[in-house]
Amino acid sequence: MESKIRRTFVRQEAYDKLRHWILDGTLAPGAQLRDKELAEQLGVSRTPIREALLRLEDEGLVKTKPNCSTLVSSIDFHNAFHLYSIVWTLECLALSQAFGSITDEHIQQMIESNERFLQKMKAKDRFSALDADYDFHTVYIKLSQNQEIEKIISEIKAKLKRLDLYYFDKIKNALLSYDEHKKIIEALKQKNLPFAIEAVEHNWKNSFNRFEL
Repeated sequence: MESKIRRTFVRQEAYDKLRHWILDGTLAPGAQLRDKELAEQLGVSRTPIREALLRLEDEGLVKTKPNCSTLVSSIDFHNAFHLYSIVWTLECLALSQAFGSITDEHIQQMIESNERFLQKMKAKDRFSALDADYDFHTVYIKLSQNQEIEKIISEIKAKLKRLDLYYFDKIKNALLSYDEHKKIIEALKQKNLPFAIEAVEHNWKNSFNRFEL
């Protein structure tokens, strides 16, 4: 784990650190979280640690047992389909709402994110690859100007990111997502909304089906 927190915004920093450690597996599923130990490690008081753990519990990343302990939540692969289905449904809705606002500049942003995704996947830097994938889809999600959709998708993708990182070695043909992104881009260039929506849905459904467990 990294060194102590030094910056001013202690509460946010503590939350960001713990969340990152949970997502990348530094804090493994089932690990016990003791606020005193975490506070000492990060060089902060126990209060921001406790606040961070409460936020992480709201996100489903930690679980507190009454009068007992706080643990990193287990990874439930069997619930993944429900999470993926919510994402592809809401992304398709976001795309339909954003469609009239998508310009060539936005499409270029998606192209650049997709190329970065490819490079990071080839380098086996899945964490950065997932960030690039997130950036790709975020272009049209933000253009929808639907903050409720954006918030829900962001929360669910945090859980999917953890799942994806945890099962990294068991995901087959992950690079195919690059070609699926290109189909989304091509549909947007052609201003073909039905094709674009279909391509987005296929990308997420195929992403789920690529898990080999």
